Amino acid sequence: MQTSLQQALERLAQSDQPFVEMMKHGSMSVELYVPQKVDLQNPHQQDELYVVISGEGTFINGDTSTPFQAGDVLFVPAGVVHRFENFSDDFKVWVIFYGIQGGEKA
Repeated sequence: MQTSLQQALERLAQSDQPFVEMMKHGSMSVELYVPQKVDLQNPHQQDELYVVISGEGTFINGDTSTPFQAGDVLFVPAGVVHRFENFSDDFKVWVIFYGIQGGEKA
């Protein structure tokens, strides 16, 4: 199983959503997420990883606010309020959802 950024961008261009699912296996799914100006996402029922492809900004993860840039990997436990803020126009991120509903135990 393989995907590429180019394939994801082509599919995203045909979508009316800021994300497109590119891969799924069992509980794992991989999406490309490219929000425009505002990140409107809600908490998810699975744990997730973000792999920042390009851009920079601030990531809100629960009560924590941290700067991010291309190449960073960010983790969010299931159910935690999170969002990207003040991100650059070139911001793109892979999102990997995995595990059981409600998240894995630490």
